[in-house]
Amino acid sequence: MSTQLPDQINHESLAVGVSYLSGIDPDMERIVDQLGLPPLWSREPGFSTLVHIILEQQVSLASAKAAFNKLNSEISDDLTPKKFLRFSDIELKEFGFSRQKTTYCRELSKAIINGSLKLNKLHSLDNRSVRSELTSIKGIGDWTATIYLLMAMKRPDVWPSGDLALKKAIQKTKNLPESPDTEQCGKIALQWRPWRAVAARILWHSYLNPPAGESDR
Repeated sequence: MSTQLPDQINHESLAVGVSYLSGIDPDMERIVDQLGLPPLWSREPGFSTLVHIILEQQVSLASAKAAFNKLNSEISDDLTPKKFLRFSDIELKEFGFSRQKTTYCRELSKAIINGSLKLNKLHSLDNRSVRSELTSIKGIGDWTATIYLLMAMKRPDVWPSGDLALKKAIQKTKNLPESPDTEQCGKIALQWRPWRAVAARILWHSYLNPPAGESDR
């Protein structure tokens, strides 16, 4: 089976990656047999998506989405760094931004405005260089950079280290006695190269669709 990677995952290559992973890992095959193909979960590249991902750091997806929606409801068109900086700390707090995340998004806005971060040039860089560019901004760590690579840039072989949902999904899928730590998850994920971003989607799909009687966050 060919493992040649596309530059970006789309619906067609997602199916290729799922087929590959199902062929090498019976646990992945079982999830796919039960749930079908996972969603692509793609997002538009750019400032707005990075703000959304920053909001998702260490909180539920629902609360992050609520804050993001409140912010966007106050903007007539697309969210831009200049528009973001017009909001006061008090206004952002009312939307659901913590003081820390307000700082992070302000730093991101300033970096884009002053040209130290050029988001439109990231597509020409390899994964390591994209991470380096993004993590040079205060508040953007490896998880945030990797989620951007995975969902906005749709790179096929990235793994979001430290993702809580993936840790829980791996524990359940691999029948482990306890939730693996970040290092253990990274080692387990090596078996899914060169389609680790597809493996993450399969595991998220499993986590968000537990069998009847089981709860999720």
